[in-house]
Amino acid sequence: MKIAMTNFVALWAATTVCLAQQEMPKMPEPQKEHAWLMQLEGEWEADLEATMVPSKPPEKFKGTESARSLGGFWIVGENKSAHMGKPFTGIITLGYDPMKAKYVGAWVDSMSSTLWLYEGTLDENGKILTLDTEGPCPIAPGKIFKFKETIELKDKDHKVFTSTMQGDDGKWTTMMTINFRRQGSSAAGSSPSPSGSESALTNSHLKGSAPE
Repeated sequence: MKIAMTNFVALWAATTVCLAQQEMPKMPEPQKEHAWLMQLEGEWEADLEATMVPSKPPEKFKGTESARSLGGFWIVGENKSAHMGKPFTGIITLGYDPMKAKYVGAWVDSMSSTLWLYEGTLDENGKILTLDTEGPCPIAPGKIFKFKETIELKDKDHKVFTSTMQGDDGKWTTMMTINFRRQGSSAAGSSPSPSGSESALTNSHLKGSAPE
């Protein structure tokens, strides 16, 4: 018994020494794909055009976005405005998954129970991020549509979000375009205010109707 205990203590001591000599695994670090996303960080003013009814001109809204970095891996953007006289908040999260070699993300908002999941790629020029997702359309209950949403960097102070939806006929229709301009830049606040009541910066997910 004494010999067995001695051997156990010796084995435990040897294991402890070996573990102490091993290097601790390195924590993951942000990659170049994550660095691209950091260009979206900051305080932004937004001018939005949304197609509520395909046969009518787009409606114009205004809003803001506050986007921050989470550890250099994620961008978390909080969109604020008003819709139908009620406060609106939408949260977008964007990151990059090295295992999938894809950009990934999600969208939730204060006027919907839908969790929108993104997966996409960056173009060869490093200017346009294309995200694929799917979800419901407000005037077509029970139906799921495919959406393709892009974020294009015009310059360091101007980014453009565009959302298109695929109809039953297979055609893609632009449902929403948002011009984001960095607050404090020369371009910020240069767009005229839309007529009528203020409405929502709603991303693509409250944009109204399916294509006719």
